[in-house]
Amino acid sequence: MKPRFLTLTLIVFTLISSCKPKEETSKLDISKLPKATEAQIEELVGKFIDATEGSTIEIPEGYFEMPTQLILDNVNNVTIKGAGMYNTVISFKTMTTGGEGMKIAGNKITLEGFTVTDAPGDDIKTQKCHGLTFRAINTTWTNGEKSKNGTYGIYPVQCKNVLVEKCEVSNSRDAGIYVGQSENIIVRDNYVHENVAGIEIENSDNAEVYNNRTENNTGGILVFNLPGLPKAAGSKTKVYKNLIKNNNHDNFAIAENGNAVSMIPPGSGVVILAGNEVEVFDNQIIDNKTLGVAIASYHITELPIPTHPGWSPFSTNIYVHDNKYEHALAVPDLTKNMGKLIATKCFKAPDVIYDGILDDKKGKDPLKNPMGIFVNEKAEGLRFSRLIIPADGGIMSIKVANDAGTFKGEYLVKTDVSMVK
Repeated sequence: MKPRFLTLTLIVFTLISSCKPKEETSKLDISKLPKATEAQIEELVGKFIDATEGSTIEIPEGYFEMPTQLILDNVNNVTIKGAGMYNTVISFKTMTTGGEGMKIAGNKITLEGFTVTDAPGDDIKTQKCHGLTFRAINTTWTNGEKSKNGTYGIYPVQCKNVLVEKCEVSNSRDAGIYVGQSENIIVRDNYVHENVAGIEIENSDNAEVYNNRTENNTGGILVFNLPGLPKAAGSKTKVYKNLIKNNNHDNFAIAENGNAVSMIPPGSGVVILAGNEVEVFDNQIIDNKTLGVAIASYHITELPIPTHPGWSPFSTNIYVHDNKYEHALAVPDLTKNMGKLIATKCFKAPDVIYDGILDDKKGKDPLKNPMGIFVNEKAEGLRFSRLIIPADGGIMSIKVANDAGTFKGEYLVKTDVSMVK
């Protein structure tokens, strides 16, 4: 039988967390917009089909309910411009063919000042673009059952020189802003909320993620290297000056084909998975009920470890410093294995948790820090946890060390995003 005071504590924590004030929501109000006519919709489709190099596709104020995808296929130097982020709304709710709402390929592409909603797959997918700007773009889904939402809101993949700024993204069942297998990236001044992952940088090089507001997602900001992708891995990512707050949303990702995002526990601030050269600093990491910053190897997913050339399952050269932490009055997540592990072994949500898994080729003594994990936090009473996982991997035998001093030091990540404009 549980002691009565522990039961009472759990009830009090649950009540306190459930009574937290609601965060600011989107300003989008479709009901105020004029509905586009069939002729206007046909005209918009024609603008995409007829676009030539140097074109500007202007989309007027209104609500456009599209029966088909909008595709720009390898046309360069094109601007797609609406009448304002909340004034031009393009919905793919009734589309019957295709996955993405907008599908864009070409160089020197700018998307600015409109909303895209309810694509069956990704709201906006851009692929193999060199010179790409998303500015004041809103993407969302309006389904009642969030697991039926699309995968990514803003989705540049295999791109170079990528800027995502002043956008709003919500309700993605994977990542709101996902930049994958890309190079030279700035993600700044965005508001991401109610996604599974707010912002994800995956298998990408030379990225800076700063001045964003990530609230009420399952996980605020993710930096991942996953196996089996055309670009084997990425490195050099800076995450700084972000507000990473109250990311305690239920995880509504579809758990299939080893989807790592579906394993993220609600209440996660920043998660680094198999990352290389990642620096996390000057962030406000507030009221995330399960963890502040997690540094983990791919092993922690308990998925098979493939041997793909150029990819490593380990996190290496990670530097976490000068962040501000505040703790939610709530019990760590109990729906995902990582949350259960933290709840049973750490009891309280750690500010920084390191899974402690080593690449034996680099060294076998964690106290010598062979993976280059550095934590220099000035926060008083820092909650630091390092897992000590036994050879058999049994969860009951896992121990926790709180030896943050072992990992003092620095690894300054060098990025250069001057080419991103």
